[in-house]
Amino acid sequence: MVNKILDSAMQAVADIPDGACILVSGFGLAGQPGELLDALYEQGARDLTVACNNSGSRDIGLARLIRAGRVRKLLASFPRGAESDAFEGAYAQGRIEYECVPQGTLAERLRAAGAGLGGFLTPTGYGTELAEGKETRVIDGVGYVFEKPLHGDYALVQARLADRWGNLVYRKAARNFGPIMCMAAKVAVVQVSGTVALGELDPEHIVTPGIFVQRVVVTSTAPVQEMRA
Repeated sequence: MVNKILDSAMQAVADIPDGACILVSGFGLAGQPGELLDALYEQGARDLTVACNNSGSRDIGLARLIRAGRVRKLLASFPRGAESDAFEGAYAQGRIEYECVPQGTLAERLRAAGAGLGGFLTPTGYGTELAEGKETRVIDGVGYVFEKPLHGDYALVQARLADRWGNLVYRKAARNFGPIMCMAAKVAVVQVSGTVALGELDPEHIVTPGIFVQRVVVTSTAPVQEMRA
């Protein structure tokens, strides 16, 4: 019987090794898997490469990992958000590498990885420092930059509900990078607010099919009835 639901967030991240590439969902704090990030902090993995839209806030989640010196490199679109002093301090002191990836490019690099594509051409960044060292072309008078897919060893994602096969639905803005990160990672680990029995999720509402999810953890006591509302 296929059952991807684990007992704890710690169990779900226990095998993440030093040096892993981690894809972290979230737009600001919307959709960021705080419980999984806290478990990763307690687990102790370091020298991590993290791809996320931002660098976290205050001293929780991703920001906590950065402040502790556990993230070697960050790929992000907007690292200097509200209360992002953990990243700003680490970067100013040379304790973290940073690769600026425009938001649309970040999403498409993840999608390309999940779709098995070798890369894509985008006009974003052409003629700027972001294009340095990358292949460029001019097509019909428009300049393009060739961007490679962004694969992850693990994806840490927040969703709304799951069944035991790992089929997922999301809550509003929390559906941002999660679906494509599940596709782009070797192992997708998802925290949800509740689970339902097989067949209870409307197939038309499932955003991420369970084939892209390996582990599910229930991390909230919010009632399932409220989640369905």
